[in-house]
Amino acid sequence: MLAYLFKRILSIIPVLFVVTIVIFMIIHLTPGDPAATMLGMEATQADIQALNQQLGFDRPIYEQYIHWLGNVARGDLGESIFMHQPVADAIAEHVGPTLSLAILAQLVALILAIPFGIMAAYKRGSLIDVTFMGISLLGMAIPSFMLALFLMLIVGVQLQWLPVAGYEPLSNGFWNHIQYLILPGISLGSIQAALITRMTRSSMLETLHVNFIKTARAKGLRESSVVLKHAFRNAFLPILTVIGQTFGTLVTGAVVVESIFNIPGLGQLILNSIVRRDFAVIQGVVLIVTLIYVGINLLIDLLYGAVDPRVRLDRK
Repeated sequence: MLAYLFKRILSIIPVLFVVTIVIFMIIHLTPGDPAATMLGMEATQADIQALNQQLGFDRPIYEQYIHWLGNVARGDLGESIFMHQPVADAIAEHVGPTLSLAILAQLVALILAIPFGIMAAYKRGSLIDVTFMGISLLGMAIPSFMLALFLMLIVGVQLQWLPVAGYEPLSNGFWNHIQYLILPGISLGSIQAALITRMTRSSMLETLHVNFIKTARAKGLRESSVVLKHAFRNAFLPILTVIGQTFGTLVTGAVVVESIFNIPGLGQLILNSIVRRDFAVIQGVVLIVTLIYVGINLLIDLLYGAVDPRVRLDRK
């Protein structure tokens, strides 16, 4: 187990190295001068050149990359040009809302998807199956931003059950915190719920007709025990993979929903940084999000052995 974990961590290093190159090159090769943006329209060319020299943007791009990579290796993500604070501090201030939203959206997706998928597989070809698959298809077809606008109009404006937009930190109370995340959580989790539902149904259909399920029924076990304890447990590995991938997508793809509901998360931070051409913040956010995504995939791999004893991580 430890050897497997060590190998997986080592395999992450080249991935992150390639990511740093791609991030740095794409950002620095796009048109626009951060110094000119920072100084404004009235800045002279001499002022722009002086600021570029002060920030190191006049040096060759490979020298800038090596300097930035060395700082990252020491845990220094740089300084924000516009916020005048370390990038790590800016990310720490904004990562909480994004993680809270992603966790709630994932819970919404699981609460809806797992029962729907199991029932659709168990009642294959029935009205229940057709209905649940139709709902999942609708969930995949409606963009999250459109569902967000409908929820804001109906639940927030007309019914006034929940706040339309804004954010309250968890320190202000659990309900004050969660009520601002329910609508964006539903908006963001609907597509993921549809994906998990379809995967759950597909995986359960493969498991419900294998021999050990027939044997369990022949022994007289209760149908609920056969479906949930035997079939679902053996069908859970591909579902777990999709859950991990969808959670990574929720963390990385919450930009639009955060903007609509005015949630001060990583999405809003990176959008503002792109507009301002704040290179250090953009690079830092993308790198941290990549780390989160890779870490989630590593955790899912480690959970395989706990979920299914047939998976032995210490064997080839």
